[in-house]
Amino acid sequence: MSDDDEPQLSAATFAALQEFYNEEKERQDKVAKILESVNDNKQDIPQFQEDWQLSQFWYDDETADRLAKEVLKAAGPEGKIALVSCPTLYTRLKKSNANVTLFEYDERFAAYETDFCFYDYRNPLKVPSEMTSSFDIVVADPPFLSEECLTKTAVTIRYLAKDKILLCTGAVMSDLAQRLLQVRQLDFLPGHRNNLGNEFRCFANFECGL
Repeated sequence: MSDDDEPQLSAATFAALQEFYNEEKERQDKVAKILESVNDNKQDIPQFQEDWQLSQFWYDDETADRLAKEVLKAAGPEGKIALVSCPTLYTRLKKSNANVTLFEYDERFAAYETDFCFYDYRNPLKVPSEMTSSFDIVVADPPFLSEECLTKTAVTIRYLAKDKILLCTGAVMSDLAQRLLQVRQLDFLPGHRNNLGNEFRCFANFECGL
């Protein structure tokens, strides 16, 4: 090949690249449609129903209020809060004008605009690099009660957190949670709007009122 020849992509590489661009465009178009459907009144925070196919189970009002209160206290007036797979708390925290970023797989929540960051626990470090160790508290509620899901979510939590961690997950994950994140089990029992068969618990690595 002479110096004037330009490198050529193989047919397979070109096809894979084209597929990637098509998928990315499809995702961006989907997000744009969601944003268009949101109420233009920015005073109103869009509300969404649970999607059980995505293993979404919203907290009941008492749980959401208690958790939000403790999170705001732990973060401090100017603190940054990360919610990892934990969309229920977003509206409660935003009503207090908190600085919140929601890391979530469900792209309906792109309606929260710059507060939303697409997140797939299967790619735990695929989050903006500038967010490394930038959140005063990270609140996480992994979508699945599996060792894989909690382990990979824990990688994201440690990547984002400065120090404080609040985890909500099934009691069956207690030992693994404590090993991965050095958190302790709290007395508070989180509840959900729809009764779940699994017992849930809260864990934290700092002193709080839960």
